[in-house]
Amino acid sequence: MAKGFLKEFKEFAVKGNMIDMAVGIIIGTAFNRVVDVLVKQVIMPPLSLLTGRIEYADRKFVLREAVPATDGVEAVEEIAVGYGLLIEVFIDFLVIGFVVFIVVKFMNKFRKKAEDPKDKTVATPKDIELLTNLNELMAEQNELLKRKS
Repeated sequence: MAKGFLKEFKEFAVKGNMIDMAVGIIIGTAFNRVVDVLVKQVIMPPLSLLTGRIEYADRKFVLREAVPATDGVEAVEEIAVGYGLLIEVFIDFLVIGFVVFIVVKFMNKFRKKAEDPKDKTVATPKDIELLTNLNELMAEQNELLKRKS
């Protein structure tokens, strides 16, 4: 059983799946850092300035005020719902979503160009070329059959 598992793992690693996943995770982590800095250092300061210097990460709705310890009275901790960080995370999400949308849009544009066999500015993948040739041959064959009928 262990031998089969090791063989299966070796096939998985050699096929490139593991490398592709590792590259994706590394790029995703770096992208997350870029977006984090973009939101915290570029987007949030002007937004804070526009809204009266509000620091969104510190915004909270206090349910119970903190009471410091005094003689014979135990300290009471503050209980609050921190919604400011949620606002920042939501802005992160919007920025990430927008950037991913733009990247996917460009990738789809390039993919369509690459898959178009008539567009000679981009090299067409061999499988698309073969399918196009088959389609053309089938269309010619259908025309010949129609003429004979």
